[in-house]
Parts: sequence; structure tokens; C-alpha cells
Amino acid sequence: MKTIQFREAICEAMSEEMRRDDTIYLMGEEVAEYNGAYKASKGMLDEFGPERVIDTPISELGFAGIAIGSAMNGNRPIVEYMTFNFSLVGIDQIINNAAKIRQMSGGQFNCPIVFRGPTASAGQLGATHSQAFESWFANTPGLKVIVPSNPADAKGLLKAAIRDDDPVIFMESEQMYGDKGEVPEGDYLIPIGVADIKRAGTDVTIVSFGKIIKEAYTAADELEKESISCEIIDLRTVRPLDINAVLESVKKTNRLVILEEAWPFGNVSTEITYQVQEQAFDYLDAPIVKINTADTPAPYSPGLLKEWIPNSNDVVKAVKKVLYR
Repeated sequence: MKTIQFREAICEAMSEEMRRDDTIYLMGEEVAEYNGAYKASKGMLDEFGPERVIDTPISELGFAGIAIGSAMNGNRPIVEYMTFNFSLVGIDQIINNAAKIRQMSGGQFNCPIVFRGPTASAGQLGATHSQAFESWFANTPGLKVIVPSNPADAKGLLKAAIRDDDPVIFMESEQMYGDKGEVPEGDYLIPIGVADIKRAGTDVTIVSFGKIIKEAYTAADELEKESISCEIIDLRTVRPLDINAVLESVKKTNRLVILEEAWPFGNVSTEITYQVQEQAFDYLDAPIVKINTADTPAPYSPGLLKEWIPNSNDVVKAVKKVLYR
């Protein structure tokens, strides 16, 4: 094992795969000369050259379309968005072409492509730069959606995404790029669609993913002081969703809290809530509680932003609620 930053894990995953397969290339705004907006492609231009690490104009619709066309013709592109807020400019290409081309061509074309970049809020960036789109993309048949929360998962899942023969949405966070963690050395992949129990417990199940899961860890530490044992499940992939991991945990703890940085209407936690009550209703000893952002655009004010985004205190309150304490 070695300790590296999240951004370094991303860079290692891309570089290792590009050394292995010369049909893989990276394109996006500032990925080459500037070493990436968040330095997640540092050194890649020097190693692979301008034909495989390509700076693009500020035209997400255009370079998403170019990448999809090249994927249909035998390449395996990685498209970096400076933020998934900007992917909305190219979402027609992702939803109407990448996700559908295998079915609409009767299997004549596949689309092995990874769209990656940061999602959700990252401090005072304003309402149009602070949106979580995991549930939007996960709602689309044909797309896989991955949201890692640490460097090891990021590297293993990104390598798996690059090797996948279907389009994958790989969502990161500006606030995680500097996070450090242990990462296995050598070539390793993490299967897409497999959740991970980050912390075993007996009293309540907490399900989360992405950077917001850190608030669950903090809450679990506080609750442990009161002899409350929390089992924390990191989904890692929201499509396909590893609902069986959640169900097995709920059957043990009999209580469920879901923490997700997203607007409360029609999100990933809504789907989990439905599936658990449909498949494990008799195991529940309390109603499911889901914790989301406020149902407003993200505020710029630091005071309002603190109230808008979920935190560990919200998790503590939710856990005590389902435990009737």
C-alpha cells in the first residue's frame, strides 16, 4: 500500500490504462498544458503527447460529441468536465447518443467512454456551480454512475470504468482532490456495482456515497460515545445500485438512515427508500429517514451554505430519531 492524494489516484488510473491500451485518450478543458484544472492529469501530456491528451475549447457539446463518435469507431475516450455543472451544455450528447446508441443500433455500435469530473458543492461557488447530478444520470438506462469517496476506491473504480464497454459517468469532488489515503500498489480493479461496508455496526444502517459520507463517519464516532453502533455502507456506484448490500444490513440493524448531498425530490435516497420498504418492510423497526440538502438552489453566503448542506449533527439527530431516543 502507498499513501497518495485523490487527484494522484485519478491520474494513476488514467495513465496506467493508457499505457496498457493505445485506443484510450483524455480530452477536456485544461487537461493538457495546465495539467488539469485540479491537477488530476499532471504529467500526462509529457508522457502521452498532444494526440492522446487533448485540450479542448470551452465547448462541452462539441467535444462530448467528438468523443462519442470516436468511441463508436473503436476508441475509448475519457472526457473530463471541469465540473458536471458544465456537462449540462453537452447532456444531449450523453443522454441521447452515448446512453442509447447500443440499443438504437441493434448492438452494431457500443460506446466505451468515461465522462468524469467533480459533482455537487465545493464551498462558495454559487448556485450554478454547486449541483449534484448523480440521480439525473442514474435515471438514464444505458449509463453507469460511479461516485467514489476515497483514493483507493477512485483508482480501482476508474480503471474498471475505462475498461467497461458501456458509457460510465464518474463523479468526483473538488473538495476531495487533496484527500490522502492508502492505495494498493500494482494493477487492481474494483467491480462496478458493488457497495462496501466501511464500518460494521449493529444498531442502525447509514447509507451514503461521495464526499458527504465523511459526515457519516464523524456522526458515527460521536454516537459511539453513547454506545450506539452504526453500520456505514458506501454505495460507490449508484447505477447499478447494490441494493442487496443495503437490504442485508437493514435486516441486521432494523433501521436505516440515508445521507445524500442532493435535492430532496426524486433522488438516489428516494429510490433506496422505496426498494427497502418494498423488499424488507417487515424488518424495519422505524420509518426510514433520508437526509438531503435544503430544497433550494445552493446559496453563496457561507452562513446559509452551512445550513443548506447536510452535516454530522443532522446524521446524529436522524439516527436518534430512528432509535426513538
